[in-house]
Parts: sequence; C-alpha cells; structure tokens
Amino acid sequence: MAHKVIFDTDPGVDDAMALLFLHRHPEVDLLGITTVFGNAAIEITTRNALFLKREWNIPAPVAKGANETFDPARPHAGWPTFVHGDDGLGNIGVPDDIGIDPDPRPAHQFIVDTVRANPGEVTIVAVGRMTNLANALKAAPDIAGLVKQVVIMGGAFYCPGNITPAAEANIHGDPEAADFIFTAGWPIVVAGLDVTTKTHMKRHFLDDMAVRGGKDVELLQRVSDFYIKFYAHAVEDGMLVHDSCACVYVVAPELFTLRSGPIRVVCGGIADGQTIQKPDDMQFGASLWDGMAPKQVMVDVQSDKVLDLLSRTIAG
Repeated sequence: MAHKVIFDTDPGVDDAMALLFLHRHPEVDLLGITTVFGNAAIEITTRNALFLKREWNIPAPVAKGANETFDPARPHAGWPTFVHGDDGLGNIGVPDDIGIDPDPRPAHQFIVDTVRANPGEVTIVAVGRMTNLANALKAAPDIAGLVKQVVIMGGAFYCPGNITPAAEANIHGDPEAADFIFTAGWPIVVAGLDVTTKTHMKRHFLDDMAVRGGKDVELLQRVSDFYIKFYAHAVEDGMLVHDSCACVYVVAPELFTLRSGPIRVVCGGIADGQTIQKPDDMQFGASLWDGMAPKQVMVDVQSDKVLDLLSRTIAG
C-alpha cells in the first residue's frame, strides 16, 4: 500500500533531494507540496517548488503557505543565503516565471482538506518551519486525530544546535509554532540533528548518482554544489543529509532508533528554539511536560543504508 504524503517544505537544496526521493519512490503517493518561508521568502520557496515540479514532471499540486511566524509578535530571522544561495537553490539561476500556478488554497487549508479527505491515511512530512502545520491545526483541531503520522525534520535533542548552541534552524525560525504542534495529540516522529549530522553524502556519491540518474539528477547535482561548498567546515567534500532522513523514515523506519517522550520547545531567552524531550524511561518531578502525549525522536541511524536507499530510489 502506498504511503500518502503531503510534503511541507521550503526549497532549499536538501529539500530538493528529499522531494525527488518522494517523487520517485514506488511506495509513496505524493498528494501535495506545501511551501513555507525559511530557506528563503515564501515567494522564492514557492517558485522553487513550482520549478522542481516542472523540471521533474511531478503531478502533485503546490500550495503556497506562510510567510510570517505563528506568533506575529515574533521577529523574522534573516534568510540563510550563505547556505542555500540567493535563489534558495544554490544560485543555479531559477527563472522568475515558471509557467505553473499554485493551488488556489493556502497551504494550511490544503493540508486540512487533504487530511479530511483521506482520514487515517496521510503522512505529513514537514522539513521547514512548522508554521503551516500550526496554522492548519489551529484552524481545524480535528486533523490531529485524522492524520496517519507527522514526520518532522527539525530540532536537536541530545546534541548541539546548528543556528545557536541550543537550537536547530527550522525550530528556531518559529518556536511557538513548533511547541504548539509538539504538544498536540497527533503522532509525531522527529528527525533532528541527532541523526542528520551522522548522515554524510560525499560529492563523489552524488556524482555517481547523476551519472546513473540522467538529467533529473544532474539538476540535483548542480543545485547541491553551493551547499557542498558551505559544508566544507563539517564534511570533507560532501554535505549533511537533513530533510531526506525524514522522508526515508516514511518507507524504511527500521533504519532509525527512536526514543519516546513528550517534547517542549523553549520560546524566548538564551535557549530560544531548543527542543527538549522528557524521555518516558526516566523519572522526573512535576514539570510542564506532564500530561503531554509522547512523541518519537530519532536518536540513531543506519546512515549507510539511508544513503543506499536514497541512491537506489533517486538514481535507479
């Protein structure tokens, strides 16, 4: 049975690889792509999603989402152009006019409508800021009981952050949205830096994928070059595979080790955006985690098998 997926994304270089994986995996039925601000402004991330849809012949609709934080009083963080380039896709020169219109519904309404139309069947894979999910849940609390699962790329639980020592970038960009969705009663699995920083893709690995995968993967190769150069401080001639880890979990959960427990997000102060899990197997006194439904956090990964699955799926 195919996994019905909504991909909530802010393309974004690693988002592009994750999207191509979902599009090409035979067990995934990609129902829609919803865009959010994060790696660039919403106009750019939506244009990039439409561009990738066109170039890769993806039938799923694209719905434009949030450009402001869940709490309008929170100031917006700057765009990480030094990571993803000025155009969000590694400065490859994405055209302004893609020739495709987005779905007329805002992303949060697209999520609500799609989940309600497929009760118990939809997996939401969210790899950007959590704003669209929070807006959808606020508008329609019933969807928490209708989704199959929510798989998130974000957070840093038992390791340092990547935008501050305490916080990972997706969560830091809208902590109030993240805390709202983590404390809701839907099933959540989180791929944070605990596993994504253990999953390195070397340039030669991607080059080999491009040789086997043709023009679609050659585009991915071009998009990724800027990103690989950014990651020179962390990976020798390669990059960290963030968003694709969340996508791989949908079809191969056995490649990840999980830890169960409720999650809260720090909103404000020196640890703004920090994700903290209260593990079910540990005892604590009374706390603000009490009464919250447990969520699953990935704490380890079989990274070689993740890379192999990405390669086989994307490049054939």
